Amino acid sequence: QVQLVESGGGLVQAGGSLRLSCAASATIFSFDVMGWYRQAPGKQRELVATIPRIGRTNYADSVKGRFTISRDNAKNTVYLQMDSLKPEDTAVYYCNARSVGFNSWGQGTQVTVSS
Repeated sequence: QVQLVESGGGLVQAGGSLRLSCAASATIFSFDVMGWYRQAPGKQRELVATIPRIGRTNYADSVKGRFTISRDNAKNTVYLQMDSLKPEDTAVYYCNARSVGFNSWGQGTQVTVSS
């Protein structure tokens, strides 16, 4: 089972930036899709952004133009650059790796945006 370890979360003021990292214990190129999801208190987990092995990235409407997902296959790491952060971006952010018949999650990293 692959391990995904997120880092980079923290407390930031509105308008600030953070970069999240997701380090995988396996070759990320082997996964069909890598992604970031988030879960705010009292809400369901929701998609933030995905990046496939081949193809285009995908973003939730709420983060388009502010967040950028990228991958470094050599480092087996996926990143989420978050700019122009808003208080409503406050959540636990989870890394995800999936392929047919496979779906793995990290433990999550807290992002808190103060107004």
